[in-house]
Amino acid sequence: MRFRKFLLVALVGILAALNGYSQSRKYISQFSHFQSYFNPGLTGYEGSTLRGFVRNQWSGIEGAPKTYFFSAEMDFGQLSGEQDPDLMGKNAASVNLLHDSYGAFRETELIVAYASRIRISEKHNLRLGAGFSYQQIRLDGNSLTTEEQNDPTLGQYFGQFSDMQILDFNIGMALTHRKYYVSYGMHRVNGGRIKSGDEFMDGYPASKMLQAGFRERLSPNLAVITNAFFRSQKNLPDQFDVNLKVLLMDRVWVGGGHRFDYASNFQFGILTDRLRIGYIFEFPVANSYQIPGRIHEFTAVFNLFGKDERDPSNDISIW
Repeated sequence: MRFRKFLLVALVGILAALNGYSQSRKYISQFSHFQSYFNPGLTGYEGSTLRGFVRNQWSGIEGAPKTYFFSAEMDFGQLSGEQDPDLMGKNAASVNLLHDSYGAFRETELIVAYASRIRISEKHNLRLGAGFSYQQIRLDGNSLTTEEQNDPTLGQYFGQFSDMQILDFNIGMALTHRKYYVSYGMHRVNGGRIKSGDEFMDGYPASKMLQAGFRERLSPNLAVITNAFFRSQKNLPDQFDVNLKVLLMDRVWVGGGHRFDYASNFQFGILTDRLRIGYIFEFPVANSYQIPGRIHEFTAVFNLFGKDERDPSNDISIW
């Protein structure tokens, strides 16, 4: 039993070290609730909200990844009392804070984003956004595994604490409709070239992301929502996620998702006029190189102004 625990801890450390050279990839299974984190152009797409999630990966294993996230989005159209802020509002802003720990690394990311919308038809918006990103990565040299200690880059920090700061910016654009959206976003456009502190990571390449979604009401008490997410980054395999959920009586949703070659999940959530709370139970697929284990993800979204009851076509409240 002790040998098995030691082996698992060692494997976590190896994977953390591999991730460290090109940044730890932040997985969010309920990505459709956090569109603006990946794409600043989608800031304020669902109005003025407070959002957060907690993700516990490889539960029960020492040094396993844990992620915490909080954001606040403000739609200026809602603040000014627009009759239809989803279409008429022109500007939105957000603050995003993410903390991630994996092995010997602790990473904190702050993103401040702004988005502007151009109405191109009665039901369509073109949304453009940009954001500044500040990341602080802390390395605990006392938590390095034997393999990391022998690494020529990480080994020099054994037994000490080191910090690295990176300043960069993100961009994004999206075509949105009440029933569907398509978007493209990029993180770290400058490739992490503006940095200070100890350089214990060899690179910080840009990450490119595509998101799309579609939703339709099938009956007064039944709606179907599907979303897709694709991400590409140098030195890491491509990521492709799909989610499908059913909204029942505008109060409960159930569904599932799949990250190709990595993991599948079951999801459940409760929806009120202003608050939605979701839970995901994720499990790796048999051919995944990740450590076998279960993953738990909890999300919460609070709408500051509630659903706009004046517009009967705006009757599906989630993506």
